[in-house]
Amino acid sequence: MTASTLPVTYIRALVPEIGLLVLAGLVLGLDLFTSEASRRHWLGGVVAIGILVVGILSLVFALPSTPRLLWGGTLRLDAVGFVFRMIFLAGAGLTALFAMQVKAIAGKGEFYALLLLSVLGLSLMASAADLVMLFIAIETASIPLYVLAGFYLYDVRSAEAGLKYMLFGAVASAMLLYGLSLLYGMSGTTRLYDLPMALRQAEAPLWLIAMALVFVLAGFGFKIAAVPVHFWAPDVYEGAPTPVTGYLSTASKAAGFAVLLRFLIGAFADQASFWTLLIGILATASMLVGNYLALVQSNAKRLLAYSSIAQAGYILIGVAAGTPLGATGAVYYLIAYLVTNLAAFGILAVVEQAIGSSDLKALEGLQQRSAPLALAMLVALLSLGGIPPFAGFVAKLLVLGSAVEAGQIWLAFVGVFNSVIGLYYYLVVLKTVYRFTPGVEPIKDIRPAWRLALGFCVLGILLVGTWIAPWYTWAGSVAKALWVY
Repeated sequence: MTASTLPVTYIRALVPEIGLLVLAGLVLGLDLFTSEASRRHWLGGVVAIGILVVGILSLVFALPSTPRLLWGGTLRLDAVGFVFRMIFLAGAGLTALFAMQVKAIAGKGEFYALLLLSVLGLSLMASAADLVMLFIAIETASIPLYVLAGFYLYDVRSAEAGLKYMLFGAVASAMLLYGLSLLYGMSGTTRLYDLPMALRQAEAPLWLIAMALVFVLAGFGFKIAAVPVHFWAPDVYEGAPTPVTGYLSTASKAAGFAVLLRFLIGAFADQASFWTLLIGILATASMLVGNYLALVQSNAKRLLAYSSIAQAGYILIGVAAGTPLGATGAVYYLIAYLVTNLAAFGILAVVEQAIGSSDLKALEGLQQRSAPLALAMLVALLSLGGIPPFAGFVAKLLVLGSAVEAGQIWLAFVGVFNSVIGLYYYLVVLKTVYRFTPGVEPIKDIRPAWRLALGFCVLGILLVGTWIAPWYTWAGSVAKALWVY
């Protein structure tokens, strides 16, 4: 690479982040010079279109050919960062459209600006190849999310959600930083891909490396809402604005898995036998705790929160396999989960606006209120339960297959057992949705932008479940890049 092409290459690598920053500035400018009443009708659409433009520009200018380190080795331009960037952009665009249905946030420019800034942080997380950059990226993504969770200033539950999320996040960040500092102290480097060689040369004691790994996993486990650092999820998911809850459960979780995969495979390659067992235990605990506590929930958002904890456990099966197929399955699962969970929370947002409650009772007679909404909820919940021909079936098949390939038959058995439990409470919700309820009124005033977003999610669930090749290829490119140092 010549000196003349160097700056161009560096800038092209950051096209998504630059585009998001420009779009956030545009949103704040529009917020300043237009009225909130008018912004409710078009601001979310402007954000979604802007995100689509950023995605197209990323495909044109930031598509990686071969993995390379940029910006002093702090960022790695590869398929891992690129595919996860697309996941984050898709999640944010759909969230912006879903948010247009919620009157309290539809016209708030600061809401969309915070959403875009969080995507910026998530994007940097997925591409970070340096411990310092990784921590900065996590905080860049987390701080806007704390505010978004508590965005309803005069709602006690939302304020509580924002506060709890911030406090738990601060503790998780402290644990992560302590683990990273142990790694730096032992190796003398902050370069993620230099850590294995540096630790070998320093002859670092295995118990100290294991200690650092545990602290690092605690920090990452918070991001993906995995047991035992899952306590924040039900309260935060219930109290946050419903579109934000959907975004937290999909895009933010995906970022946590992106960092987890890159870190375990890149930095702890020599300790694979240890962390695969540890991740398998965490996967088992997450599935069991999430599914069993979901059985007794009476609030739909809390039920989906515990479901999200269990879903993190299923994805961790792929991580625990420690193989390219396992990584492929985990990424495929995250793509399927993105459209599936966003659809479920999008429907809850409409029900919550119409009825004023997110309890399971609010879903009674949904088929009578709106047959298309009930059908979309049927598709989403059956996908979460792993029923063909929906996206969740292929995703579960891949992660369970990776466990069998890796010789972890016990983990595959636990995954199948928990899938049956999860399907039970999803069917209970569907029973509520399709139960005949006399005297219910139809749901009206659903915005076209919201319909577009839900239609995209339902179509995505069907396509990811039936047209497997392109998504599997994308997920496979991530797995291939993870093992290229």
